[in-house]
Amino acid sequence: MPRKPEYDRDALIERARDVFWSQGWAGTSLKDLEGALNMRPGSFYAAFGSKDALFGLALDKYAKDGATRLRALAAKHGPLEALKMHPHAVLSTTHIGAKACMLAKTVLELQARNHPLAQQAGQHLKQMELLFTDLFDQAQKQQKISGNQSPARLARRYQSDLLGLRMSAEREDFDAAELADEISLSLNLL
Repeated sequence: MPRKPEYDRDALIERARDVFWSQGWAGTSLKDLEGALNMRPGSFYAAFGSKDALFGLALDKYAKDGATRLRALAAKHGPLEALKMHPHAVLSTTHIGAKACMLAKTVLELQARNHPLAQQAGQHLKQMELLFTDLFDQAQKQQKISGNQSPARLARRYQSDLLGLRMSAEREDFDAAELADEISLSLNLL
């Protein structure tokens, strides 16, 4: 009978996510991962199979956690207030020093290589856009915003604003909180 692993798989994926988020796919070596996860090569391969497989799990965790946080905000405060709070919420989740969106960074890094991880990250970005669309749709149905614009169009612009916010926050001379305020306030004009 095989021994049960003596590690918390979710915690390891979270630690790997932070390494990949900070250093990118190409910038992260197997040695980096083995060190961060405190695993030997044999254990690493037995647990995850490959660097790409672990990166895929890290992308999934990143996307799932972000969507879960946004849904929790919407459940507690309503769809429009959640969308207003979200720009500041994403800035507060950048605890590892990486501020740009891991999904967008992955697409930018790996799309030219036609790497399947770029496609996976792109699918997660599309899922977030659909979540934003749903929240804008709910806000329209609750008459919190005008019904003059397509929720899908609003979601694309909102996601673009968030990606720009997160990329700009990488700059040391940039006040990301001020831009997050502007994004939030712009929703009052809808």
